[in-house]
Amino acid sequence: MATDTTTQSYSEQWYWDDRYTNESEPFDWYQKYSSLAPLINLYVPLRNHPVLVIGCGNSAFSEGMVDDGYEDVVNIDISSVVIDSMNKKYSDRPQLKYLKMDVRDMKAFEAASFDAVIDKGTLDSILCGSNSRQYSTQMLEEVWRVLKDKGVYILITYGAPNYRLRLFEESCSWTTKLHVIDKSLTEQPLETPKWELTKPISLDAEENSVESAIGKSPDVHYIYVCTKDESLKKTEADAT
Repeated sequence: MATDTTTQSYSEQWYWDDRYTNESEPFDWYQKYSSLAPLINLYVPLRNHPVLVIGCGNSAFSEGMVDDGYEDVVNIDISSVVIDSMNKKYSDRPQLKYLKMDVRDMKAFEAASFDAVIDKGTLDSILCGSNSRQYSTQMLEEVWRVLKDKGVYILITYGAPNYRLRLFEESCSWTTKLHVIDKSLTEQPLETPKWELTKPISLDAEENSVESAIGKSPDVHYIYVCTKDESLKKTEADAT
C-alpha cells in the first residue's frame, strides 16, 4: 500500500521520473483497455478523430485503442523519462504520439482539438498533492478547453460522486453521466457482471440515489463521462 507521503508526491514530476527510471514494465492504473473498450466504443465511436490520453505513463491502454482501430491517439505525461521511453517503444506506430506536458497547462494544443480526453488516475493524483483544489480546477479547465463542443472527458477514478461531482460543477459547463466497473475486473470479463458497464447509474437530485443503485461502499471504479456543453455556458452567462 502507498504511504501518505508517497501519495502526496503523485502530482510531482520528480516522483514519476524516479518511478519510471526504476520501473520499466508496463503498468495500467485501475483498468486495462480490454475491460473498458465497450464504454470507449460507445462514447468515442469515430475511430479517425483525435483522442487525448492524459497522464499516460507506461500503460498499454493507448496501444489497445490503436489495436481496436483508433487512428490518432495523443498521449501526454509530466515525466520526460516515460515519454522518451514510450516514443522509442512505439516509434513504428504512427497512430500513437507521446508528448511531455503538464495537464494543467496544455497551451501546445489549440482549443477544441480533441473529440475525447481519457483520464485513468491523473485527476486522482493531482488531488493527492498540495494545492489540490487549485490544480484540479486548472486541469479541468484545460481539459474543457482542448475538447470540441460535445466532446467527452472520460474519467476513471476511485472518487465517489459526492466528491467528484462537486469538482465538475465548480469548474466548467459539463453534462455528466456515471458508470461503474468492478475493481477486480481484469482482461477476462465476468460471465455475469454485477453492473452493466454501458448502462449509466442515475444521478438525480437525491444524494443517496447512487448508493441505492449500487450499495454502500461498493468495490468499484467510478467512470464519469463529462460532455462539454457550450450551450450551458451561454445559459449561465445569460442568467447573470
